[in-house]
Amino acid sequence: MLSFSQIKNYPVWLRLGLFILTLLFFWFPFVLVVYFFLGTEDANLTTIVTMAILFIIFLFLVPAWGKKIYDNPSVFKSYGLVNSKTNFIYLCKGLIIGFSFTWLLFAVESVLGWVSFQAPSMALKSLILEGCLSGLGVAFAEELFFRGWLLFEIERDFALSISSGINSLIFALLHFIKPLSEIIRTSVTFPALVLLGYILIVAKRSHKNLLGISIGIHGGLVWAYYLINVGQIVKYNDKVPVWITGIDQNPIAGIMGLIFLSGLLYLVKNYVNKNY
Repeated sequence: MLSFSQIKNYPVWLRLGLFILTLLFFWFPFVLVVYFFLGTEDANLTTIVTMAILFIIFLFLVPAWGKKIYDNPSVFKSYGLVNSKTNFIYLCKGLIIGFSFTWLLFAVESVLGWVSFQAPSMALKSLILEGCLSGLGVAFAEELFFRGWLLFEIERDFALSISSGINSLIFALLHFIKPLSEIIRTSVTFPALVLLGYILIVAKRSHKNLLGISIGIHGGLVWAYYLINVGQIVKYNDKVPVWITGIDQNPIAGIMGLIFLSGLLYLVKNYVNKNY
């Protein structure tokens, strides 16, 4: 009879498939309940609730997976999720980097006359708090999944350089699940997502393989974008095509975003290291 421990010897694609199928098996009944009560009248709320449930199930499933498959009762630590002062410092440092990077991008575009700043459309304190919580929530979920569980599984079968490429590509592909017309229209976003995924891997590996730095950078990017987008702080002047400044006002979905992400990669590789 096949034991759970034998699964760790399966090819990575089979292990990933088994985990995802198990995750969806437990998630699907909750999806039915949510759609029964919420329906499709508020699609945004339905999506938020169902995705939150999916992540909660993921949090419960991962420890069981680690213990049964790898005989590892502390699998979160293996992913880089460690409750320590060092990891917290990395988190704060990453927040500063991601937040500053986004504002620097818009500052340069403002100097060039492509955008202009204006007063926020809502109370600044509420905007900052909501943006921070949203940024950290999104970053925590995505980094634990992509740079935590997924990267850990891929690295068991491939060299670090290949693992980086596979992980970054999957990260971009899963963010690009949309109609074909939208894929074509927003195609410049894809290389930016691949590059961002790679940056977050490099940051993690250069910080003792801890997730704090990647959660921080990712969270800082989302936080700043939340302030700019939801608060309507930036006004586009339409002096250059959107594929330069960012399609759908997404700062990384344009040539400027790619340039700045390349600069961020250089910064992370050469200056943002484990010394603090």
